[in-house]
Amino acid sequence: MLKVLYAGSPEAAALVLERLLELHNKDFKIVGVLTNPPSPQGRNKKLLPTPVEQKVRAYEEKSTEQIPVLTPQKLDAVARGAVSDLQPDVLVCFAYGKIFGPKFLALFPLGGINLHPSLLPLYRGCAPVPAAILDRQSQTGVTVQKLAQKMDSGDILSQQVIPLNGTETADSLLEDSAKIGANMVLSLLQDVSVTGTLPVGTPQDDSQATYCTMLKKEDGCIDWSGSAEEIDAQIRAFNSWPGAFTCVDNTVLKIHKSAVFTGDLPAAVTDAVKSTPQPGQILGTDKTQGILIQTGKGVLCVTELQWQAKKLMPWKDFLNGSRNFVGSCCSSNTK
Repeated sequence: MLKVLYAGSPEAAALVLERLLELHNKDFKIVGVLTNPPSPQGRNKKLLPTPVEQKVRAYEEKSTEQIPVLTPQKLDAVARGAVSDLQPDVLVCFAYGKIFGPKFLALFPLGGINLHPSLLPLYRGCAPVPAAILDRQSQTGVTVQKLAQKMDSGDILSQQVIPLNGTETADSLLEDSAKIGANMVLSLLQDVSVTGTLPVGTPQDDSQATYCTMLKKEDGCIDWSGSAEEIDAQIRAFNSWPGAFTCVDNTVLKIHKSAVFTGDLPAAVTDAVKSTPQPGQILGTDKTQGILIQTGKGVLCVTELQWQAKKLMPWKDFLNGSRNFVGSCCSSNTK
């Protein structure tokens, strides 16, 4: 039976593992799981295992079988020895969080495959989902590729397109990508269990490659001179981390949910704003679309937001506790 080592860490990787566990000991055997060590989480900084490790433990509670979980700080000789002891045939990786060197990849007779949530060679790198949303692409996708020494440059084994409608968040799109990708990986492993080898794959065209970089906290700071479409995309792209934020009256305000305002401004707003409003000005409200904020081009309507260190609220509840909010102005200066 084909022996698989699965490597992954975050919630999306746990979704893929959950699907693979459904066929564990049927078409293939998961001989071990490689994930990051427990890390401090929440306000209390309690050490918690990764979602992938938690998924394994939940599976073990319902099964008589134990699946080895490896949580090395680095992929050194000790970690390679632990993997070698499991005698895996193939490595399956999704969002593990560490780079695999040649000595590590040599442990797998059939090589390794990686699930990447973009249509490679587009959006190589560690944040392809936010990047596609931020760029307001009409489509993205999922790629299963062979693992190579150069990041995200391996031969393509399969791809599936995901149409985008402009309402996706990074969280929702990553979840969809994980579910689609899990089925793609399952199909591939079922084939490999019969053939005993990975398919040849299609080389990527490096001349068409685009890249995305690691997200930084300051990426979430809203520049209100941008258009409503650009700012809405920023809010959706960074909804998980770092979050989109601005400053009102020297206090950081986090914006969680928004849309581009459609229709005519309410009469109360147009009467109050006699001159051309400045980008970032909080114009008023629309009873169905939320709080209206002027941008460099168009109006953004905000429906979920919170003051820093306060509770996330729907816009109506938020205004009940922030009665002087309308008429103030959002600023990009959060220092």
